[in-house]
Amino acid sequence: MDCMERYRRCLIGLLFVSLVGLGFLSYTEVRDRIPDSYIQTEGEPNPSYPSPFVTEEIEPQAAQASANAYASDSYAISYKYLGLIPLKEAKVEVIEPVYVIPGGIPIGIYMETEGILIVGTGSVTSLDGMDYEPAYKIVQAGDYIQAVNGETVLGKEELIERINEAGDEEVVLSLDRKGEKVEVKIQAVQTGAEEYKLGIWVRDNTQGIGTLTFLTEDEQFGALGHGINDVDTGTLLELSEGKLYDTKIMDIKKGEKGKPGEISGTIRYQDELVCGQIVENTPVGIFGSGKERLSQKLEQEKLQVGYKQEIKIGTAWVRSSVSGEMKDYQVEITEVYRKEEDVNKGMVLKVTDPELLNLTGGIIQGMSGSPIIQNGKVVGAVTHVFVQDSTKGFGVFIENMLEHVN
Repeated sequence: MDCMERYRRCLIGLLFVSLVGLGFLSYTEVRDRIPDSYIQTEGEPNPSYPSPFVTEEIEPQAAQASANAYASDSYAISYKYLGLIPLKEAKVEVIEPVYVIPGGIPIGIYMETEGILIVGTGSVTSLDGMDYEPAYKIVQAGDYIQAVNGETVLGKEELIERINEAGDEEVVLSLDRKGEKVEVKIQAVQTGAEEYKLGIWVRDNTQGIGTLTFLTEDEQFGALGHGINDVDTGTLLELSEGKLYDTKIMDIKKGEKGKPGEISGTIRYQDELVCGQIVENTPVGIFGSGKERLSQKLEQEKLQVGYKQEIKIGTAWVRSSVSGEMKDYQVEITEVYRKEEDVNKGMVLKVTDPELLNLTGGIIQGMSGSPIIQNGKVVGAVTHVFVQDSTKGFGVFIENMLEHVN
């Protein structure tokens, strides 16, 4: 065999390996993009994967008991690559049509944490003029203080009282650390007459402005489209109790490249202005029960819910009252990730409406939760803005939010 023949065979071998590698990559990419499950409304077409390389085969299943009150049947779809190689089997739950009242109104949010959140540690100056860090490497940012010396504490003021009562004695803090119960001992530092400090920074509540996404017929609400995280630790806040309040938009700061805009408003924390009770803070939003004054603020038009396989690349609408009155603003859905690990980023939006662009520059802080409507159905909610391009942002599928509605 001469050199030329060996060279030719080597090239053929490399080409074969490359083709096999490309085929494998294509196979795994397609497989990973197919969801493990779908929800399908009765009468709607079966979910399909948009690829000429994928074939589908319906496999009926006996209906099983489901936590979904609307469920009426189920089946499976078997996907194959090139009609031969098994890819995945996806379960499909068929349900009755679901309707919600779209939101779009701004809401004032007040939330108290379950326990007292530690956001960091620092030094304190003792009576001797020296600086000490009594809690350094003993507690961690993200810990929740549940009790001091066995006595439950519910807020910062109560925590300060317990520390001062203990004085020079070592205190035992009962902590919730990522779901694990932990007890630690710390010696407080005296910083003044009858004043002692542990050198920890804590938070027991948070507040802000967001947007209501939907209200159900029995006045259960969903809002924000993402969870409320602590600004310092980035962790999802554990909810003790929370309320929705009437709010009024006072100013709008337009978004710019590298500088997200925001809505500024006023919230009066008065009992007569409470319009809902928050019962759950989750990665896909806050949920709870609304009061009559909340439903009175909304147009009572009910829209059907649309599921992820129904969402198409193209024109959609974002409902918002950021201008002072409820309007639908045109956007383009540019990408849909039906199996996105980050549930807050199921789709990418681009604001195209000239009026909204002139008013806000696109998507701004405070618009999170604005319902996304396509083909007359509520399909999701705005969640995040692209920092480098305020005309673009992410959205969450409405079905992910509805999982948290009782």
